Amino acid sequence: MYGRDPWGGPLEIHATDSATDDDRSRNLNDIDRAALSRPLDETQQSWLLGPTEQKKKKYVDLGCIIVSRKIFVWTVGTIVAAALLAGFITLIVKTVPRHHRKTPPPDNYTIALHKALKFFNAQKSGKLPRHNNVSWRGNSGLQDGKGDSGSFYKDLVGGYYDAGDAIKFNFPMAYAMTMLSWSVIEYSAKYEAAGELVHVKELIKWGTDYFLKTFNSTADSIDDLVSQVGSGNTDDGSTDPNDHYCWMRPEDMDYKRPVTTCNGGCSDLAAEMAAALASASIVFKDNREYSKKLVHGAKTVYQFGRTRRGRYSAGTAESAKFYNSSMYWDEFIWGGAWLYYATGNVTYLDLITKPTMAKHAGAFWGGPYYGVFSWDNKLAGAQLLLSRLRLFLSPGYPYEEILRTFHNQTSIVMCSYLPYFNKFNRTRGGLIELNHGDPQPLQYAANAAFLATLYSDYLDAADTPGWYCGPNFYSTNVLREFARTQIDYILGKNPRKMSYLVGFGTKYPKHVHHRGASIPKNKVKYNCKGGWKWRDSKKPNPNTIEGAMVAGPDKRDGFRDVRTNYNYTEPTLAGNAGLVAALVALSGEEEASGTIDKNTIFSAVPPLFPTPPPPPAPWKP
Repeated sequence: MYGRDPWGGPLEIHATDSATDDDRSRNLNDIDRAALSRPLDETQQSWLLGPTEQKKKKYVDLGCIIVSRKIFVWTVGTIVAAALLAGFITLIVKTVPRHHRKTPPPDNYTIALHKALKFFNAQKSGKLPRHNNVSWRGNSGLQDGKGDSGSFYKDLVGGYYDAGDAIKFNFPMAYAMTMLSWSVIEYSAKYEAAGELVHVKELIKWGTDYFLKTFNSTADSIDDLVSQVGSGNTDDGSTDPNDHYCWMRPEDMDYKRPVTTCNGGCSDLAAEMAAALASASIVFKDNREYSKKLVHGAKTVYQFGRTRRGRYSAGTAESAKFYNSSMYWDEFIWGGAWLYYATGNVTYLDLITKPTMAKHAGAFWGGPYYGVFSWDNKLAGAQLLLSRLRLFLSPGYPYEEILRTFHNQTSIVMCSYLPYFNKFNRTRGGLIELNHGDPQPLQYAANAAFLATLYSDYLDAADTPGWYCGPNFYSTNVLREFARTQIDYILGKNPRKMSYLVGFGTKYPKHVHHRGASIPKNKVKYNCKGGWKWRDSKKPNPNTIEGAMVAGPDKRDGFRDVRTNYNYTEPTLAGNAGLVAALVALSGEEEASGTIDKNTIFSAVPPLFPTPPPPPAPWKP
């Protein structure tokens, strides 16, 4: 039977196709059973089924966690891309030539600062630490104050020798420690930049530890105070061994060293020691226990000075000869100011701002030595210290009037330092003669340089461009220039081209008036008179006392490098302390000038104004 194919071809229908659907189904079942009875190989399966498509997994099993496949791919890709980028950048950095900016060399003031601080290491008395860094010094004065039965002190080991001898004069020593502390409080960042902050704090603590031994520092009131250890009087023609008659290394001292005490009439010494302890308590404020001990000692000894009026040097011939104090009122203001800053107790501020106190201290006198800051007269420093309070805290009534007076007097002192005025003469080389041509002028010039630099920094920090001298206005740069000229003179910019700081530059004194430096450390013990040959020798000192600022030239810029003339070649603690303060104030790069710490000194000072009342509640209709 034929039919028509709808696509155009003949359609042939066979007879077999007429089988019923049941027959076809039965045949197919037979075929299926045959196929199942014999398994197909992979090739045959592929013919029948064709290629299989496996469904992609949406997640990745990392063992400890299952994450999305998309996130996993993006994470791995990001890490690979970052690694490639980092490698590319590293390759560029290593292959491109670089120009390193060299660290600028330290300036002369910083170099001199390192040396000037080292002088204090050479002056230490007692059992020296391992890191003292002065090879020719050793332990000395280990019996000081011991064996004195019935005394109020247990031992007086420690502290510093004053100059080229081995006497411990507590009055100038306390002033030296106060100056070091003041410089640290104002310029701690500069000390740290120079790598000397730890060193200078250790030097201060060496002094304050000793001071705490010189009176009963744990008591609330005292009756006695040590003023001196050792003796140096040779005026009576006595040949008994003492610290001036003998010329010995401190390590070899074998003679008796008497202790001088004061039980009344030592206001100046007591107030100066209070200043040293109080200022140091601010330096060590992070060491709460030690700072608290210093404050307590400062309050005790200051009260002792207030109740036992008199000059410490009036009672002893040696003190009057070597470190005579002209008055004690300036120390009252000086010590009281430091105690106020250390404690915040307004009782001290009330005391030192009384007009009668300023009058007794000579704040309104003028005179040839007005403005000369030294171990004897602290008025110029005290007035600057209180001007700081007015500039930065402005306490107002009832302190404003006297603080304004101190501020005005400080401005007048600064004017007197300038070469435009005739208050003080100058040598032809430019050194200011603050002691009017007397010997040992450098310590006074260094002190003035410190005050001038500090005042200029105060004004800069208060956004004040300068100050008036009469009708004329001067910028703060003028003060810094004055300070530089004086310190530069000390460091060698003078007619003799001589550096008066031992070890700085190539030309400096070689015959320093100093027992330890002039006697060799050769395991030979020279007795009291045996060391005289080294004193009188024309040869240079066998030991270089690095950092010692000698007494300095005369009023004609002349200088004799002679060991036996202490007016030229002897260094002192007080002199070096002022120099250290001036050097750190001037140190650092030019653009770093004026970086004082405005706030640390006020850490204990409470607000001087009453707390304002809270605002009223908001109005409700």
